[in-house]
Amino acid sequence: MSENSPGGDPPDSLVAAQRAKVWSTPPNVPLCALDAIPEPGARNFVLQIGEAYFHGFVVRKDGAVRGYVDRCPHMGVPLAQALDRYLTSDADLIMCGWHGALFTIDDGLCVGGPCVGQRLRPWPLEVRDGILRTA
Repeated sequence: MSENSPGGDPPDSLVAAQRAKVWSTPPNVPLCALDAIPEPGARNFVLQIGEAYFHGFVVRKDGAVRGYVDRCPHMGVPLAQALDRYLTSDADLIMCGWHGALFTIDDGLCVGGPCVGQRLRPWPLEVRDGILRTA
């Protein structure tokens, strides 16, 4: 029994790693008010879809909103080491906090690091009546 797992249950991190994942979402799921995401800034979303989980993030910059599946093409891990920390300090690029891969915000193209030329998987989104939704 570990100190993080009272009663002999596996630690939360192990349970999360074993959860089934999905790589897309159904349309028209409301996520948040657009104003809840800073400009420029990014925000993480985890959606439960049936028994599986979708992990994505949204970047808001220069009036545009882009969504991506939260999975680095280099190692298959979520990009941010800290909640909502997806952008470089100047907010010009998306950065994988684990291996330093850099991606363009507009199309998710890796322009630096171990997966140059690969892309983040887009997550279709739309803003309707000030609410960010899946598309």
